[in-house]
Amino acid sequence: MEFKEKLKELRISHNLSQMQLALKTKISQSAIAKWELGKTEPTASAIIALAKFFNETTDYVLGLED
Repeated sequence: MEFKEKLKELRISHNLSQMQLALKTKISQSAIAKWELGKTEPTASAIIALAKFFNETTDYVLGLED
């Protein structure tokens, strides 16, 4: 699974809109939207922030492990 799919899956499984996730992680909603569309890639610090928020490993968030 690619990062864009994993991020959307995690966000939806936590019943969050892109805006809600943005507010909780201090990442812009537009960045989250671009990631989910596969238009841009996140920075390392954004990946770490998402992993911490979802209580998952960075590899899991990146879609490298199930």
